[in-house]
Amino acid sequence: MIFNLAELELPGDDDLPEGHGFLGISISEEVDSKLTGLAVYELPPGEKFWPYHFHFVHEEWLLVLEGRLVLRTPEGERTMEVGDVACFVAGASGAHTVLRNDTGATVRFAIPSTLHRFGGGAVYPDSGKFGIHTDGFSHLGRIGDKAPYWEGEE
Repeated sequence: MIFNLAELELPGDDDLPEGHGFLGISISEEVDSKLTGLAVYELPPGEKFWPYHFHFVHEEWLLVLEGRLVLRTPEGERTMEVGDVACFVAGASGAHTVLRNDTGATVRFAIPSTLHRFGGGAVYPDSGKFGIHTDGFSHLGRIGDKAPYWEGEE
């Protein structure tokens, strides 16, 4: 199956909070991908993307297809333009977000990523949250006190 990333129709999500009005679609399931994913997004002027985060076990890339955006990583903020590519490795050094669209035009970008059929997770450093998921289990919570390994176990 062949897709043109510049021409894909991108649905919106009515559940996004104010200021995060992006559109997006994953084409991974349509091609029955098992190891890699690909999503395409549009970010209108003045809007923000997903919160700043890093993944436990998979890496993502970001490819700017149209427009200009501001990327945030542990190294700080950087403007990315058409043709620019960034890679976000698993772990804290790969933390990232498309911080904002400061321009007067919509920006379109693609995010290829590895997929993990056994689950994964992410940490959200700004809010102190984490999320984990696998088949039959998903949890979003706050990072808190450490617990001894055997505490509460028999």
